[in-house]
This record gives sequence, C-alpha cells and structure tokens, in this order.
Amino acid sequence: MPDFFDDLEIREPQQREQDLFSALPGFLAQAIGKAEGLAKWLQGIDPAKITSRQALATLPVLRKPDLMAMQAANPPFGGLADPDALRGNHVFMSPGPVWEPQGFGADPWQSARSLFAVGIRPGDIVHNAFSYHMTPGAFILDEGARALGCLVFPAGVGNTETQIEAAATLRPSAFAGTPDYLKVLLDKAEDMGRDLSSIKRALVSGGALFPSLRDEYAKRGVHVLQAFATADIGIIAYESADANGQPHPGMILNENLIVEIVRPGTGDPVADGDVGEIVVTSLNPAYPLVRFGTGDMSAVLEGRSPCGRTGTRIKGWMGRADQRTKVKGMFVDPKQIAAVLERHKDVTRARLVVARDGDQDAMTLHVECAEGAKPDLDAIATSLSDLTKLKGKVVTAETGSLPNDGKIIADERDYDS
Repeated sequence: MPDFFDDLEIREPQQREQDLFSALPGFLAQAIGKAEGLAKWLQGIDPAKITSRQALATLPVLRKPDLMAMQAANPPFGGLADPDALRGNHVFMSPGPVWEPQGFGADPWQSARSLFAVGIRPGDIVHNAFSYHMTPGAFILDEGARALGCLVFPAGVGNTETQIEAAATLRPSAFAGTPDYLKVLLDKAEDMGRDLSSIKRALVSGGALFPSLRDEYAKRGVHVLQAFATADIGIIAYESADANGQPHPGMILNENLIVEIVRPGTGDPVADGDVGEIVVTSLNPAYPLVRFGTGDMSAVLEGRSPCGRTGTRIKGWMGRADQRTKVKGMFVDPKQIAAVLERHKDVTRARLVVARDGDQDAMTLHVECAEGAKPDLDAIATSLSDLTKLKGKVVTAETGSLPNDGKIIADERDYDS
C-alpha cells in the first residue's frame, strides 16, 4: 500500500515554495481577467510582481464581512467566480449568507488527500454523514472520496435509525462526518442490536475532535483523524498518523494553497510559532480567493511530520479571531443572536454559551429581559433554531448579571480533554 497520495506531498519545502510562487503571478493575471470582483478588489496590483511571501503580504486580506458585502452588492458571488465554473455545477449557501460555487473537475475541494491520509483507499465504502442540505460540507468529502475511487453513501444528517440500518446492510469501511455524530451512530446501533463494526476509519471535521472522544473511538476499533476545512476553500489542513493509528502532532497544510498566519485584524504575517489568523490564497481558478481571512486561529508547528510528508504543519484549530463559533459543524454568528433579539423586544441582552453535553456540543442562550417582562422562552428557542439551524436551550438571567465584556458568544468547551 503506497504511503503517499502523490509526489507533491514529499517535495522538498523549498521546491514547494518555488512551485507555488512561480505559478502565482500567472494565476493572478488569469483570475483578474476572469473575475471582475477580484479585479476591482486588487485594482492597481501588478500580478507579475507577486512572486514571494513578502510581495503577497502587501495585498489586502479579504475577510468574511468584505466577502459578504461584495456578494450583497453583486450577487451571488461578488464577481469573484469564473463564469465558466458555473455551468453544469453546484452552488451552495452557508450561514451569513455566503455563496460558494463548486470548482472545476474531480475533487474540487482537495479532500481526497486527507481521506488517503486516514487510510481510505479505492474500493472502500464511505458513509458520509455531513449535511447535503444547502452547505457544501458533504460535497467536499463526497467529491474527494469518489475521485479516490470509493463508493459513497450520501447519508446526510439526522434519521439516525435509518442511517444505522443502511450502514448495517452496506457495511461501510469508513465514515465521514462531524466528530460527535459517529458516537451517536455507534451508541444507537448498540441499543438497536445492529453491528457497525465494519467502520474502521473515519475522517471528521466541522468541530473539535476532543482527545477523550478520539480515545473512545480507538477503544471501539475506529481509527479517527480530523481535517480543517472551510466552505470557501475546502480542505486546508489534515492529520496523519503512525502505523498504529496514533496521530502525529499538528496538521499538514494541503497542496496548492499558500497559507499565512497573520496578526488578527491586520494583514501582517507573524513569526513561525506565534498564534494568529489563518489567511489562505487558493490556486483555484473557479473561485480565486486571494489572501482570504478564515477567521480561524492557529500557529506554524516547527519541523516536518514523522509521516514523511514535507508540507508545513500548523498546530490545528486554536479558536476564532472573531466570535463566530462552530457548533455541530455549523457556524453561529453574533449577527444571528442579534436577530433573535430583534424578534423578541422584551429581551434586552443575550449571551450564547457553547459547551459540551457529554460528547456533543450544546448551546444555551442566556437572556436578560426588560423589567416586568415575561418572555416566552419556547418562542425564543424557536427563533434561535430558525436563525442558526441548530437547537439550543434558552434560560433567563437576572438583569445586569451577564458579563459586560463585549462577548455575544462564549465558547466554554475544553479543547484539551
């Protein structure tokens, strides 16, 4: 069995850097010619001069609010997509709303490499439990698995008992989904007396794979690695493991991406090892995002991976530069909580607390209400679900008791246990 997906993974780092920055000027010139929004955003830039990290760092960082404003002014893609990519393809809508076109060809999100690193191979059956509804999460892994030569069952989310019956019949060897949903399936299968022991490998994303949960999967005979992805870019980084399935430190950056770590709120790169915001330039001609600020925090990890891949490693996900928080694979934005307050005028302040309930993410909206008001907590919970597409509890807080620290979303999950 080959150890690497392709030879790109084992290039000398200097060769990879040279290849990326040799391709970048031509890529930028072509992208500016195809995407009017990008041409406007990078107006006055000479692509021929963007041949190094230092030159790239002079370009503006495109952050989510910028992207949303461009898309609102010029729907749906803000002039950032190649029109040729929109023929016979998919378009997705993520919370915000943010619109994302699918790229060209097989494996447009570059996920096959991360699936290969888990040990998934041609002929494997993959039970894909990411959502196929509106957002691209499921398609990111679906396209890569099929490009790898796998048979994919598009399970989606929910209908747990039906998913279990399907898996018991198909006997998939691999699972793709959020970190905690695999446990939901395995636990429920035990209750139903159904055998899902065929699942030996899993690639998870859309949330944190807590060490205790990874250990539990290992005890149940499932080798689980995680990937870091965004709806806009696809797979940005992924884990590898040793022969015994133990993950190596950090995550390896995907190929065909230029990743920078910058000081949050700026475009200034930080020193290797310092924590900052992940900024990605994707050499994706269908959707050429240049210096796209993901809002996610990480740091470069020194040295090469023991697996033999030579790509730069990052320490993994280390929080958000803003307050957008991923819950069960979906981002929750402070604007969505503000929209809840707009619907319920008797609520004066609110704070969404994200924690863990057992091995699953849980949301609780704490609300302060106007004096004498008797809020309908069920109605507020319905609004929270409508706006975030996630279920959460709503509890009242005494007037003045919520911290005055500017936080609308407080992530209280312990990522070290």
